[in-house]
Amino acid sequence: MKIEQIYTGCLAQGAYYIESEGEAVVIDPLRDIEHYLEIANKENAKIKWVFETHFHADFVSGHMDLAKATGAKIVYGPTAKPSFEAIVAEDGAKFTVGKLVFELLHTPGHTLESCCYLMYDEDGIPKALFSGDTIFIGDVGRPDLAQKAANQTLEELAGLLYDSIRKKILPLSDAIIIYPAHGAGSACGKKLSSETTDTLGHQKTSNYALRADMTRNEFIKEVTAGLVPPPGYFPYNVQLNKLGYENIETVLQRATKAFSANAFEAAADETEATIIDTRSAVAYGKGFIPNSINIGIDGSFAVWVGAIIKNVEQPLLLVIEEGREKEVITRLARVGFDHALGYLKGGFEAWKQARKEIDTISSVSAEELISIYETNPNIQILDVRKKSEFDTEHILGATNIPLDFVLDRPTELDESITYYMHCAGGYRSMIFISIMHSLGYHHFINCTAGFNELKASGKFKISEYSYQNTQL
Repeated sequence: MKIEQIYTGCLAQGAYYIESEGEAVVIDPLRDIEHYLEIANKENAKIKWVFETHFHADFVSGHMDLAKATGAKIVYGPTAKPSFEAIVAEDGAKFTVGKLVFELLHTPGHTLESCCYLMYDEDGIPKALFSGDTIFIGDVGRPDLAQKAANQTLEELAGLLYDSIRKKILPLSDAIIIYPAHGAGSACGKKLSSETTDTLGHQKTSNYALRADMTRNEFIKEVTAGLVPPPGYFPYNVQLNKLGYENIETVLQRATKAFSANAFEAAADETEATIIDTRSAVAYGKGFIPNSINIGIDGSFAVWVGAIIKNVEQPLLLVIEEGREKEVITRLARVGFDHALGYLKGGFEAWKQARKEIDTISSVSAEELISIYETNPNIQILDVRKKSEFDTEHILGATNIPLDFVLDRPTELDESITYYMHCAGGYRSMIFISIMHSLGYHHFINCTAGFNELKASGKFKISEYSYQNTQL
């Protein structure tokens, strides 16, 4: 028996490859399926099933392409209504993979079709639970994503989730290993652990939502507290996963079109495409194409693209470091952004050589910001971390506008004031500033240091620490 967790950090997503006796199943695959095919080929195994725990909102699944490439059957839980060929299985349905047996447990709450897959070993002993977004390590799935589709209230869905967990999961053996679909950083839960597996027994004692003495009303109240609106691209991804999507190779072929600087500029003018510069925040600040926005590839790239550019059909033009074109376009496609028109050949250096207009953003180090602050403690500091981060601890006097909601709140900023921006490390603050620049706001200076470094200096007045029940 082989169980492999294929964890994609930028999406905080876990897919699974499980094999026995030359047969395999893949659970919740990403859209780029090559890795699953490579594992199966290396092990000389046939992928028999593709198990989906629900219609995912935060990424486009590889279920259709993987089934087409291997002949595997796609499996969903009860009430799922895919527009393609799939098995919509009943609660308790069982599927064999070599000497292993998987039992589908219908666990509605996160979505109505949500399910888990309980794996039995060759001796018939339950060993592992592939829990999707029903249970995470340290948390449970948020119950607000499927309200419209389910035609139910947030509280009703949370109640369903409570019933699912109490009736289907908590009675299982403490020794069972939980394999969830996400870890810390995912917006599918509000307080996920950085650990990506654990025993059910340990979760019963450490997961706030699994307390033995927790009433249904307490569960509903605690699980729904601290939720913020989900990223705007989530509904689009659900539809792609339900209705189907283009093969990723088609997307890659179309999007890997190289534009000269002149052609790139003309395409931007003609199509009103959004220009995304995927270089580091430091490189971007030193020089960039006017009206482009910076979302660095070396970070939670796809998540922030989805949070900021809410329409997955928006045309995109890309500034990419040479050699990373396929990586960028693949990561866009994972979250349904299939309409990249191409990229700037030669990267930003080609733009400079063509003597095109260039913009810059001023930055300060921690030491420089401290010096400015000591001279004038009334400077305007803007903290773009999440509200939960800010509420935990922040520089006294700082204003919080989370990057997640930058487009909803620009009118709160005074164009006549210079703002010193920070986040946790310089990545999000540069995204924020680049967006504001594109909207005509230019009085921003980026701090390359994060909050912890500023706090550790001892030069800033910090709010009293406050525990938060959410990371959203």
